[in-house]
Amino acid sequence: MRIYTRKGDKGTTSLIYGQRVPKDDLRVEAYGTCDEANSMIGLALSFLDQEDWSEKDAFLEKMHRIQTILFHVGAELATPEDKEVTWKLKKEHIQELEDQIDEWDKTLEPLRNFILPSGHSASSALHTARTVARRAERTAVGMGDEALNPLVVSYLNRLSDFLFVAARYVNQSLDGKEIPLKADI
Repeated sequence: MRIYTRKGDKGTTSLIYGQRVPKDDLRVEAYGTCDEANSMIGLALSFLDQEDWSEKDAFLEKMHRIQTILFHVGAELATPEDKEVTWKLKKEHIQELEDQIDEWDKTLEPLRNFILPSGHSASSALHTARTVARRAERTAVGMGDEALNPLVVSYLNRLSDFLFVAARYVNQSLDGKEIPLKADI
């Protein structure tokens, strides 16, 4: 299979099952933004390569699972509404995020105010992934309820919460500094 096909040179792309749509279609924007969030998670994980951290393998395994699910969420978004999705997001996937958020949150210093995205490079990249996941969520909302599995919006919403807590967890685990937002500037 060749990487380039030249079919998109006129501003269209194929959804799953081959339907062509403009590249600025909300569906394309939504799954492209999921891909962007996934890539940013990968960047965050690359910052952990040199870290000697007892929790690293377990953390990476969880994050790779999230990347895989996010890839499938993108595939759901890339499937036309009149076609069958081969892999479907389930409530269990959202529950998995919530369970992990709760587990990590128990170990974190309670938040007393907003924090600035900062600290360890992996943490900062996870904060960026969080903002990209929020954009994917907003774009999916713009598609309307009839155009997608309603769990997609819930998953993306919870994913951004998960990435926020993951960023804090990495900072705490690797002595990254959390900088509180100052009320006066």
